[in-house]
Amino acid sequence: MAGRLTPEREAELYEAVLDLLREVGYDALTMDAVATRTRSSKATLYRQWGNKPELVARALRHNKPVSLAEIDTGSLRGDFRELMSREDDCKLEKDSALMRGLMRAVHDNPDLHLALRELLIEPEITGLDAVLRRAVDRGEVRGDNPALSYVVHMLVGAFVARQLIEDRPVDRAFLGHYIDAVVLPALGDPC
Repeated sequence: MAGRLTPEREAELYEAVLDLLREVGYDALTMDAVATRTRSSKATLYRQWGNKPELVARALRHNKPVSLAEIDTGSLRGDFRELMSREDDCKLEKDSALMRGLMRAVHDNPDLHLALRELLIEPEITGLDAVLRRAVDRGEVRGDNPALSYVVHMLVGAFVARQLIEDRPVDRAFLGHYIDAVVLPALGDPC
């Protein structure tokens, strides 16, 4: 991305993109609408981000300023708790609704799928892998534990299943209980 925008202006643009996504969804989001909302030109948006999928993925990445790999409390349970302490229930609910909407759009838009994988999902998986690798190195988790390959699936499942099964948004209390009852025991930590 060209470096013409200040970090403040870039943050403002990303927030506008997320607001529009929440209001109209991915399919109805247009570069024209982003340009109008942010008082930018469409040419500037295309020059900076190339296309709508990349702009959306970068806005989502910017919305997650904390990388899992940066969290190192000295224990796996502590790392998960620290991650949760950096979220609040309102943001979790908004982000969860936003991601559910985007997951529907991914099925019809391979460019969005690719952008989300490259710019959002893969960095999160890399960060989670680093957290889990440290837990293995500390002896908290056996390196041959087959559940290590499925932690990301368990965590994503928590977000999807809560809304689907209970018709309730994911919140910090639910995630804390879920990690203690499902994720950590699967990794060999009986809590």
